[in-house]
Amino acid sequence: MTTAVPPINEPDPSALICPRDQVGPCALCGRKTHRYGRGGCPLCQWCAPPVMEQWGPDVHYISTRGKN
Repeated sequence: MTTAVPPINEPDPSALICPRDQVGPCALCGRKTHRYGRGGCPLCQWCAPPVMEQWGPDVHYISTRGKN
């Protein structure tokens, strides 16, 4: 049994526990999510699984920002 996806105006639970300056919109649906900073992902918990399934297990995130 899967749980229903809440309305877009409700934030991803990760957005409620991360610093406010690291909250941003999901790249697919626009829902507020923990997007920026350490541990962030540009996708909310409902958009990420199908995308990651397409990418496969060998894809890893690599930051394009320099280490400061």
